[in-house]
Amino acid sequence: MLKLEEVEAGYGRTSCLHGISLEVREGEIVVLLGANGAGKTTTLMTISGLVAIRGGAVTFQGTTLSGMAAAELVGLGISHVPEGRRILPRLTIQENLELGAYLRRDRAAIRLDLARVCELFPILAERRRQLAGTLSGGEQQMLAIARGLMARPKLLLLDEPSLGLAPKLVSAIFDAIKRMNEEGITLLLVEQNAYRSLQIAHRGYVLETGRVVLADTAARLAQNPRVKAAYLGG
Repeated sequence: MLKLEEVEAGYGRTSCLHGISLEVREGEIVVLLGANGAGKTTTLMTISGLVAIRGGAVTFQGTTLSGMAAAELVGLGISHVPEGRRILPRLTIQENLELGAYLRRDRAAIRLDLARVCELFPILAERRRQLAGTLSGGEQQMLAIARGLMARPKLLLLDEPSLGLAPKLVSAIFDAIKRMNEEGITLLLVEQNAYRSLQIAHRGYVLETGRVVLADTAARLAQNPRVKAAYLGG
């Protein structure tokens, strides 16, 4: 579904990705692991058109993405839920969700998807008319994911969905990710909780200073001594 080949990207004169190559197959959950500054967020932003590709190629279902605007990529079927949630605090939950479907004109299907995301995250249905800025951090994260789903993506990019959340909410987020995948959504996940993400992922990549240094199945990465020492506490 998604393929990065020797991708180089960065900000201003600073290069952050140095020849990244990876792939995401349809139906998978793929996780990107790495320390802060390894290039994980930049990788997602490059895929979604928020950071320009300086070299190499990104293709999605055979279409080359270089030079395409972020809105065009949403139309192709790529949704990006960024780190920090980026919900619109002065709009209601309902309005945030409706904005997630801004490119769509299939109103009947939009209503079905509103019901679907509210089933996935029931708290959103209960507080649909509430201002998004009054939600807790965990509830805002649920809203951010639900808003991404409203575009009806084929590929969902999730950046640190469990960051800063209480353990109970972390479990709820990972359960939702697994359910989304079971319902047919392919996911590329950046996540600091390596233990939980490797439990639900099919495959993973480890990034260091803008380069892929390890690539394997999630099960084998979880047993890799290098990964265990760096990310799994031993």
